[in-house]
Amino acid sequence: MASQSSVHDSSDEDHSVLVEPEREIKCPVHGYISVSRLITSIIDTPQFQRLRYLKQLGTSYFVWPGASHNRFEHSLGVFHLSKMMVMRLRNAQPHLNITDRDVRCVEVAGLCHDLGHGPFSHVWDNEFIPRALPGIKWAHEDASEMMLDYLVDDNDIQLTPDEVRFIKDLIAGKKKHTIKHSPPEKDYLFEIVANKRNGIDVDKFDYIARDKHAVSSGTVTDLLRLVNSARVIDGEICYSEKNMATVYGLFQERFNLHKTIYHHKTAKSIELMIVDALLKADPYLKLAERINDPKRFMHLDDSILLEVERSECPELAESRQIMRRVRKRDLYRLVDKAFISWDDRHLWSHDFTPESIVEAAKNLKVPDVDGTDVQQRISELTVEHVIVEMSELHHGMGDKFPLDNCKFYGKYSPDKAHSPKREDISHLLPSGFGEVWNRVFTRDSRFYGVIQAAARALIVTIEPDRLPPSVQPHTPEAPRTPRATSSMSSIISDAYTERGTASETVPKTPRAGYSGSAGSHPTPFRNNCLTVPVNFSPSVIESSQGSGRKRKEASEDEVEGPGSTTASGSPKRRRKKNA
Repeated sequence: MASQSSVHDSSDEDHSVLVEPEREIKCPVHGYISVSRLITSIIDTPQFQRLRYLKQLGTSYFVWPGASHNRFEHSLGVFHLSKMMVMRLRNAQPHLNITDRDVRCVEVAGLCHDLGHGPFSHVWDNEFIPRALPGIKWAHEDASEMMLDYLVDDNDIQLTPDEVRFIKDLIAGKKKHTIKHSPPEKDYLFEIVANKRNGIDVDKFDYIARDKHAVSSGTVTDLLRLVNSARVIDGEICYSEKNMATVYGLFQERFNLHKTIYHHKTAKSIELMIVDALLKADPYLKLAERINDPKRFMHLDDSILLEVERSECPELAESRQIMRRVRKRDLYRLVDKAFISWDDRHLWSHDFTPESIVEAAKNLKVPDVDGTDVQQRISELTVEHVIVEMSELHHGMGDKFPLDNCKFYGKYSPDKAHSPKREDISHLLPSGFGEVWNRVFTRDSRFYGVIQAAARALIVTIEPDRLPPSVQPHTPEAPRTPRATSSMSSIISDAYTERGTASETVPKTPRAGYSGSAGSHPTPFRNNCLTVPVNFSPSVIESSQGSGRKRKEASEDEVEGPGSTTASGSPKRRRKKNA
């Protein structure tokens, strides 16, 4: 018995040496995530721990308190899905000869793909760097390569130089460092973390699921179903045709998140303010130049704003003032908005600028309104008061049908892939899959009405063929699909002829060559919810009472008489007197 016990103890000891213990991390989206010793050695480094201090959704956190998740947990999720995907392909298709090295490198690529993000995520590389370093082409993927090298060297991570080069290309989604590798790296492995062919990758799988979970935005595409149906056919990752609608739903979810969450007007306003604060702080803090120094870049995270606010340096006074406005919710105001067709985006970006809006304002001939010297206000307007923000919203592939580059296989032909046709999805698909959200903000709400009037007058010169000849209803014809029009341009006639604020800038008779057919304007044009008089300045006091927010003009006295109206023309409510 003693000898048997001795043998049993020896066996247990050998087993503990042979089996590598795995660490488990609980993820609110994917459940328990098992990580190997190599992955643990990467997670437990200063370079990776930095991701704990980068908000995944940037300024959206100021709008959705639940959106407090960081790049740290997103990176863990992408690692988990990368591992699932590569192991699915390896087990389902052994003939692919996916090696342990391939699996290891794909896992590390998923884990480290976001190492290069700067403060407030995409705000840094999409907005701040282009303005701080004009002419410099830089993206967070570039910094991810730099930070990966720094992480490996600084922490003695057990990866060979050959593996590090492979991981960099897996993060980029294309061959750059491994073009001449022998034997050639497997093409389909570059579609797992960052798929440049069709956009279906585990990065998108995780951020859509995680972001929707954070803001409680409906159901999420069944990611596990997609992963479990993946197959490699002709060197490309394909999916079962039963999941065609699921894949299309993934692209729809991406579009909806961009439209409702990522580009929310308040989040965008705060984003613009943070960029202004960073730009004013950059000459003193030298923020932009840190992108080329991994040791300095490692300490760039969202806390940079706290550093500005804690400082008492006079050089940062303007930045502190902007951040104080953010804290007090005294935000840049949305003045007007329009959805622009994808094909017109270059025209608008060239012609519809802060400079052109200010020029249009100087040409307005507007009488004083309610005692306000409008012309004096116009004379004070400068380019610094105006921001034009154009956001491209699409399903992931610009204006193209997002499934054009996706391939699917059938139940009885799992080794033959085909591209779907639109009718394979639905006969109700839109004609286009991209649009541009053109919005005008002002840094100073005193100029709200003036900027809106000028922007709408400018639109007439950009899209003269879309201006209706009159605001009178016409005799309707049989229903037909109307021509797409800009919502800004559609309200020009009402905005200036009804209110009489700039009627001379808008002709009441048809332009030469304008047919005025029903197909051009099948319904009467109306103002949108942002329309205000030219003297409007929304300096308001906002307070939350009950279930809604009550707004009142700060400079306006309460009027008890019947028929009294506010500056925007809406009737005033009589204040109830206390008994």
